[in-house]
Amino acid sequence: MGKRTTVACSLSPWLISMVVMVAQAEDPYLFFTWNVTYGIRSPLGVPQQVILINGQFPGPNLNTTTNNNIVLNVFNNLDEPSGIQQRKNSWHDGTPGTMCPIQPGTNFTYRFQVKDQIGSFHYYPTLGFQKAAGGFGGLRVNSRLLIPVPFADPENDYTILIGDWYSKSHVELRKQLDNGVVLGKPNGVLINGKQGKVGDDSEEPLFVMKPGKTYRYRICNVGLKNSLNFRIQGHYMKLVEIEGSHTQQAMYESLDIHLGQCYSVLVSADQEPRDYYMVASTRFTKYHLQATGRIRYTNGKGKALPILPLAPTSWAWSLNQFRTFRWNLTASAARPNPQGSYKYGQINITRTIKLANTNGYVNGKQRYAINGASHVDPATPLKLAEYYNIAGKVFKYDTIAEEPSPDLDKTKKINLGPVVLNTTFRNLVEIIFENHEKSVQSWHLNGYSFFPVAIEVGQWTPEKRKNYNLLDTVSRYTIQVYPKSWAAILLTFDNAGMWQIRSESLERAYLGQQLYVSVLSPERSLRDEYNMPEWALVCGLVKGMPKPAPYTI
Repeated sequence: MGKRTTVACSLSPWLISMVVMVAQAEDPYLFFTWNVTYGIRSPLGVPQQVILINGQFPGPNLNTTTNNNIVLNVFNNLDEPSGIQQRKNSWHDGTPGTMCPIQPGTNFTYRFQVKDQIGSFHYYPTLGFQKAAGGFGGLRVNSRLLIPVPFADPENDYTILIGDWYSKSHVELRKQLDNGVVLGKPNGVLINGKQGKVGDDSEEPLFVMKPGKTYRYRICNVGLKNSLNFRIQGHYMKLVEIEGSHTQQAMYESLDIHLGQCYSVLVSADQEPRDYYMVASTRFTKYHLQATGRIRYTNGKGKALPILPLAPTSWAWSLNQFRTFRWNLTASAARPNPQGSYKYGQINITRTIKLANTNGYVNGKQRYAINGASHVDPATPLKLAEYYNIAGKVFKYDTIAEEPSPDLDKTKKINLGPVVLNTTFRNLVEIIFENHEKSVQSWHLNGYSFFPVAIEVGQWTPEKRKNYNLLDTVSRYTIQVYPKSWAAILLTFDNAGMWQIRSESLERAYLGQQLYVSVLSPERSLRDEYNMPEWALVCGLVKGMPKPAPYTI
């Protein structure tokens, strides 16, 4: 495809939701060191153990520019293993299917390039349910100076990480899931690691704005379970970017931000100088949880008003909002050519894959699945097994059906094991996500951006293609699917590697609602995929094996 972005950094490995490449010598280098430790914080007012990066909760922002080479040295000082998303380089994609974990007391250096992308992303740990303890942070990729941006430079650029939160430790939550018991209602919602308290005038502001100036806010839902609505008291938000794509600019009073999604907005300080509340609250649930944070005008003397703006109440409102998002066809992204120069709607579809989220019990324990297949990570990462030509000893290809069986919802049959879908390199594929359940789902694909051409109520049929947006849907990395609805995405599998499709609900992904897509270049050429780095970790069955012959031009 013409453009790709995905950054989701994982500590265990780390997942950085964006597409990156092996470091290239001709572009600038940025060096970072992360010390990953446990610490005590009180996100919901009660002390609990969290994961810190360089003593920070949430973790530090990674501030980069298109084509920068990043050298990130991670020291794992946790008592359990811990472990970014890449173009032509799934070796360090940050998932258990692509790399070995960083063992306790050791370090690992990621070397990657944020090639041909811009935008707002986040990173987080992917092993052992560690994300429930923190270890996440913002990642931004700024445009190069020679590339015009479709809005004036803001006065400042702020990152807002919103998400639901549990007061139990990630170890307790993990044990609960291992015992087959679902997590239930979270204990609260956080904005940048804090719950906030309405009416507490001693509370320090999270952000400061100068009257008359305009600011950029990058808002990511880093939570575990719930979609959230975000709004700012008394202020409109101008949407300008979603997950690496410039959007047609439009004003919103509030935004539904689903699990794993990142939105970038401009906010003008054009109101009476005082304090104002930001609000993030749960959506589509019987319970109501919220967090607040203050924005302060530099010369403001007034207190924030205690009456908070309300969130919308229906998921139909959310669906209609999604349909207002449009790609800015004339804006440049990472390259000088306009985003709209890639005509995704004119490429013939070569394959259709229908994926339905399902759930049930195996041996009395809760599991989640896709088309009845519930993924289990093998001891040897899938990518390494494939590269070392021992895939048959670790997993089988295509154990998952390409569409759900008609009686799947009745039988609730679930098969456990590694789930790997084989694909043809450079084919344009249509993926249909079907949601037969009563809750909103959110899906992410590593290594690729895709075009979500439709979301509709009911079940998908080929006749639904006449309703696709084949002109200006926003290229992105995550997509939500509403209850009893479906979503269709288009993408070209032209990024060789082993890439994960997963539910962005951490509970569901942990209990099997994920799969991997094997994208092999038949030529085994460096034009399509980088060689396994010399510094890559090895484990499982491939440990001690001679490395296969490298790819050539």
